[in-house]
Amino acid sequence: MILGKLCQETMRLESFTRIIQPITTRGPLNFDIEGIAYDSRQVRRNFLFVALHGSHADGASYIDDALRRGAVAIVSEEDRWPRRDIAHIRVEDARRALAEISCAFYNQPSQRIEVFGITGTNGKTTTAFMLRHILDRAGKHPGMIGTIRYEIGDRVIPAARTTPEAPDIQFMLDQMVRAGCRSAVMEVSSHALDQKRVWGLDFDVGIFTNLTRDHLDYHKDLRNYFMAKTQLFRSLGGIEKEAAAVINIDDPYGMELANTPGLTARLITCGTHPAAMIRAEEIEIAADHSSFRFVSPWGQVEVTLPLLGRFNVYNALSAMAAGCARGFAPEQMAAALANMPPVPGRLEIVSNGNPKKVFVDYAHTDDALENVLTTLRALHPRKLICVFGCGGDRDREKRPMMGSAAARLADQIIVTSDNPRTENPDAIIDEIMTGIGAREYVERIADREQAIARAISKAQPGDIVLIAGKGHENYQDFGSTVIPFDDREVARKYLRG
Repeated sequence: MILGKLCQETMRLESFTRIIQPITTRGPLNFDIEGIAYDSRQVRRNFLFVALHGSHADGASYIDDALRRGAVAIVSEEDRWPRRDIAHIRVEDARRALAEISCAFYNQPSQRIEVFGITGTNGKTTTAFMLRHILDRAGKHPGMIGTIRYEIGDRVIPAARTTPEAPDIQFMLDQMVRAGCRSAVMEVSSHALDQKRVWGLDFDVGIFTNLTRDHLDYHKDLRNYFMAKTQLFRSLGGIEKEAAAVINIDDPYGMELANTPGLTARLITCGTHPAAMIRAEEIEIAADHSSFRFVSPWGQVEVTLPLLGRFNVYNALSAMAAGCARGFAPEQMAAALANMPPVPGRLEIVSNGNPKKVFVDYAHTDDALENVLTTLRALHPRKLICVFGCGGDRDREKRPMMGSAAARLADQIIVTSDNPRTENPDAIIDEIMTGIGAREYVERIADREQAIARAISKAQPGDIVLIAGKGHENYQDFGSTVIPFDDREVARKYLRG
């Protein structure tokens, strides 16, 4: 639980039993529930505690702690009634029950606000910021839940994770409504879909950007990863709203998703594919902007983005397609995107005024790294220098693939640490190096600050340095220790000399 919250109203415990269809119910049900927690440390007096099975801990082992802190009701999958003076509700799926309880406790906030959900491997954050900007210019006062931050009215909260747990989502949506927001933009991760964090949300629009290899440490294979993503679209239009599905069919998984039987949402396909309902034509990528012609049943318009890269054309196309689904004019959206502010840590230039151009980007998959390097290569640098690593305790098989992408497109490479977590940084670098091979233009420097300093010292006027992998993040995770670390600030330090 990220916000330590209490609902402004209470809800009778017996009401929850009619919502979640329990297997068994024991103990008194005449409590007025004042809050919901899935972390026992957040429990307060008259709270309901839901015991979840986690990857590192079992919530059932924290039931006694929750009771000591004031819980009066327990929801779990285990048939254990710890005390006769409290209620125990046994359910088949605790995560689904947590989502259903949260929706009810906060009075179904997704039905009181326009909600846009964005999923895919790459592009979620930039698409979310683009759509947020469009909505803001249209007077929709958007809130946002995503990788970089959560926005609730005038409040800006650093994000703990891309898509938080169900009670946090419902609380934030409720707070958005109370703050006068008329819309909400949400990045929806595959973990969140698989773990039912967004179960019961009534989306107006779902957006699919693309799918490439990522998170296979969790999903095990690409098929499972894709099937997790499809859950957002299978749920669209299944509650109260008539929803729309915006799908990029230039992506092969997007094409498969668009042709999935049984989807009930209104389908809006986009891309450069001739069959796409909304298309980007006459794409041009320049040194300081991107442009394309937006072609749709709602009209055509020239779009100029102050962002680099063909991938940002796709992001803009998805954001505008979602806008079309909600009745916005293409001209209105193009005008908003023409003044699109930079997205933190997404191909963000940090060397303004310096003849050495330095960019920071979040690219942490081989596909994303290839896209960013290809974009920077098109700027015709004297040399393209790439600094990157791979996260520890995550999909190991993508490490050589990222090394291979860098070897194909960069002139010089410095392999370093990302967030090593509990792994040995040198062992991670060894696995990256198998994709690069023996190249004289490759260095390995495990200390990330030293690697950035080395890249900037090597760069000459006319060179481009890409620092990839962490983007907006302002920390480095060593497992037992998390230290402050921001690629952008470190780069600026060494650019100043």
